[in-house]
Parts: sequence; C-alpha cells; structure tokens
Amino acid sequence: MRLGIFGGTFDPVHYGHLLLAESCREQCRLDAVWFMPAAAPPHKIGRAVSDAATRIELLQLAIGGHEAFSVSRLEVDRGGVSYTVDTLAAIQAEQPEAELFLLMGADTLEDLPNWREPRRILELATPAVVHRAGSPAPRFEAIAELISPERLKIAQQSQVEMPALGISSTDIRQRAAAGRSLRYLTPRAVEKCIEARGLYRG
Repeated sequence: MRLGIFGGTFDPVHYGHLLLAESCREQCRLDAVWFMPAAAPPHKIGRAVSDAATRIELLQLAIGGHEAFSVSRLEVDRGGVSYTVDTLAAIQAEQPEAELFLLMGADTLEDLPNWREPRRILELATPAVVHRAGSPAPRFEAIAELISPERLKIAQQSQVEMPALGISSTDIRQRAAAGRSLRYLTPRAVEKCIEARGLYRG
C-alpha cells in the first residue's frame, strides 16, 4: 500500500489543498491519502486556530465522495503539539506494510531540516514534493545531507507537478469575516457550512 500523508492546519480546507492531494495521488500512484489536521501546529503556537472538530468537519465535507481520500484524527486525538516524526512513527507501527509518502510544497522541503528529527522523518517517509507552475523548482539539495543517495533519488523521482492556485486559508478567513463570497475557492459544501454557521466572523 502506497499511503500519502498530508498534514496541515486546514483552517479551512480549500481547492489548493485538494488539488495538491489529487496531483500527488495520481502522479505518485498512491492508494490512499490521509489528511492529517494538526492539533497544535508547532509553527503556529500562539496564533488562534479554529477548533479541531470544525476543521475535521470541513475536511470531511470537502473530500466526500473521493474513495482514496480520508481524514485521520491521529494528531487531534493525541493532543498537544503535533510533530511529524511522531505521527509517521505511529502510522508505521500501525501500518507496517505501507510505504509512506509525505506530501509537501517546495517551501516546506526547504524548511524540513529545521523540523524535529528530520533524518528520522526521511527514513520513515519519502517526500512527495509539489512543484507549482510558475514557481522555482524544489531544491532537493536542502535535504541531501539528511538522506541516503538512494532515497534522495527516489524523492527526486517523486516530484509532483501541479497548476498554481492563488488560494490561501488566510484569504478565505478574511473574506468570510468581511462577508465576501467564497465561491470557487473551496467546495460548495464547505462554503455553505462556513456561511450557515458564521465561521471566521469574529
């Protein structure tokens, strides 16, 4: 089983997240992709993040009907600060037969050496790095000293191409707070839930 892990805050999920996941699923021939909402992202400590239940609900609305996509509660149920190395180790223990791929953008690849136990992360999972059209190509030399030449080559071969979408969760939250349209930025079910419940309004 080729399993993609896509971690993030997803506050809220939008079409950029979904296109990234689908591009990785198709080009890396993944059998499944798990969206992994963080309980407390280490890079967002001190910043307001919507409660996990809301973010999970919106994710489930967004991926409904896609048989290869699912939402994992692993980090949320574990609680506390979410470290990728702990999550991957837990998944490997539960799914020892799975080949893990860690979905990320080129900017995340650059920052990976600063994460907790980056060598262990790269032992547990192959980075599936997304190259967005019009952006600089991923710099795999950023992790060259943390990974074997063989696994580095596999990572380079797992690079994923996707169109550029100028959508961000920050913009969606700001638009929702101002009562502006969210149409075509996120799936309709997510849009209607945000509107009906007045999410991000205050």
